[in-house]
Amino acid sequence: MAAAIVHYMAAAVSDRGRKRASNEDAFGYSVEDGIYVVCDGMGGAAAGEVASALAVDEVLRRLSGRSSNGHLPLPEAAQDAVTTANDAIFSRAQRNRRLNGMGTTLVALAAEDRRIWVLNIGDSRCYRLRSGHLERLTTDHSLVEEQVRMGRMSEYEALRSPWKNVITRALGTQPSVTPDVFDLEAEPGDLFLLCSDGLTRELSDAMIEALLCRKLQLEELCHSLVDAAKKAGGHDNITCLLVRAEA
Repeated sequence: MAAAIVHYMAAAVSDRGRKRASNEDAFGYSVEDGIYVVCDGMGGAAAGEVASALAVDEVLRRLSGRSSNGHLPLPEAAQDAVTTANDAIFSRAQRNRRLNGMGTTLVALAAEDRRIWVLNIGDSRCYRLRSGHLERLTTDHSLVEEQVRMGRMSEYEALRSPWKNVITRALGTQPSVTPDVFDLEAEPGDLFLLCSDGLTRELSDAMIEALLCRKLQLEELCHSLVDAAKKAGGHDNITCLLVRAEA
């Protein structure tokens, strides 16, 4: 039997949370081009907002219509777009001292028929809900997660560590950066969540799973995740982007 052809639907919500004066997260997507991006900026003044917005804009610009790099297969084109975004942020910071040191996390999903590629830099994450089970697809580039992976810190200690905000890889802070890339296949009914750490620092994976299993429209699910994170403290900006594969 031939594999089922899937198409995709998406929705997103971003909120500054309850503690931050501004929102340094950014998101963007094009269902037509099969690209979905969430970024969480960092830097003094408004630099974080500049970095995250620049990253989203550059990735979408490079992949929308696939005009400038249409000769490349999608996963290579997506990596090329991330490289271009890194160059744009780093160059802008070099030209403007007020923006020096700015950077952003990035998590992106590129879809082509049933094939999915997930790219990430930093601690923004991608999850997949399949048959009611939530699976984390990405690995954080953070100091505490690296300590956990090496067995030097427990998950409990990581949640309470004063170093939990330290990321070890970011877009735009160095002349070059390499994203992790995950290659997988979508099935009808799969629900992918791209989110900033403003969600995952407030809600456990079990709580996120329970919320995503509710029978709601995608935008309603996004709002329910953001509202739950705000009720849990809302200490950071919160962004959720949902992508559903349908037959």
